[in-house]
Amino acid sequence: MMAVEGPFIAAVIARLAEPKFNLAAYGVAFSFGLMIEAPIIMIMSASVALVRDRLSYLKLRNFLFALKILITIAMLGLIFTPLFEEIMYGLIGLPPEVAQLTYITLILLIPWPAAIGYRRFYQGILIRNNQTQRVAYGTVIRLISMALTALGLYFFTDTAGAYLGAAAMSTGVTLEAIFTRIMAWSSVRTVAYTAPNPATEPLTYRGIIQFYYPLALSSMLSLGVRPLVTFFVGQSRSALESLAVLPVINSTTFIFVSVGLAFQEVAITFLGDKNEGFPALRRFALRLGLITVSLLALIGYTPLSSIWFQRIGGLTPELTEFARIPIRIVCILPGLAILLAFQRAILVNAKRTGGITIATAAEVVGMMSILFVMISGINAIGAIAATTAFVSGRIIANAYLFTRTSSCLRGE
Repeated sequence: MMAVEGPFIAAVIARLAEPKFNLAAYGVAFSFGLMIEAPIIMIMSASVALVRDRLSYLKLRNFLFALKILITIAMLGLIFTPLFEEIMYGLIGLPPEVAQLTYITLILLIPWPAAIGYRRFYQGILIRNNQTQRVAYGTVIRLISMALTALGLYFFTDTAGAYLGAAAMSTGVTLEAIFTRIMAWSSVRTVAYTAPNPATEPLTYRGIIQFYYPLALSSMLSLGVRPLVTFFVGQSRSALESLAVLPVINSTTFIFVSVGLAFQEVAITFLGDKNEGFPALRRFALRLGLITVSLLALIGYTPLSSIWFQRIGGLTPELTEFARIPIRIVCILPGLAILLAFQRAILVNAKRTGGITIATAAEVVGMMSILFVMISGINAIGAIAATTAFVSGRIIANAYLFTRTSSCLRGE
């Protein structure tokens, strides 16, 4: 459900004035928002794995608050210092119209990263206590509030499309965070009244940092690469068209990739101390991968692409045709995402999170190398180069983690 918001917002922006500029500005701002959000996004996995009693809850909650303060300061530093102009004009080379739209869009996204971390922490507690339906209820609140904000601004104001998208996203995520905290009240009380097990080593801040920093670093690498992709695409052939269609392609792909993201916490919960849940989870992951890849391929390789991008997404016929090849390239990504989530879950369950960081670094290096060669070497169209790099980098990460997860399953 959460993945629906991307195509929805892109479709609304595409129907407003100057869609090419606004889609590009929203895509750039969103990629920087993801980069700043990256250190906190894995807090849900940490919450599922670590919150067992009152002490661990309080320690991880304090750790969360510190992270929220740091990422908010980072967001403010990007927006309200000369760094913004250096990046947007100097590095990426955005047209002035797009850069100005991006500036206000980022301001509207200020609450977004901290709200994401807050709600993911309490979602982890809900998952740990087998209350996953409440996670879905929170997402419903997010979608409804996001849609009402977007439609209200669309029908009753002349707000620029990029501003509309950022305002809708921030409103939806903030209300979801508040609602998730309310729904987690009973689970938090249960945890808060659970005394630490004297047979286990108590959780410390040093232990949290040792467990969490590889996860955070992997997220920072994987999400932080998006502004770099934006930089290279901004220097590519058909740069403005590529920047305009990439948010639509990414949000479409995310509908199916998001299934894999959800699978990580599920696998952590059900693997068991000795990986006894692995066979059933493997069968489930295989079927899920086949379904999601097939569904995305239907959009990429059939006339559904015109219906999806033009009639639903609101793109012009020119941009719809431009998006056709990139969407075909990324059709395999949902399957690779489910595999990656499963591999990460095995390592998190075994408390061997360091391998996740190395795999992510390998993915980023491979991705950026391919992007550089395709844009600087053979002058490829930006959107095609970016999607090819995304897929190639993910394959590299999956290949590296195969040996790491195999050793964990063998008990080595």
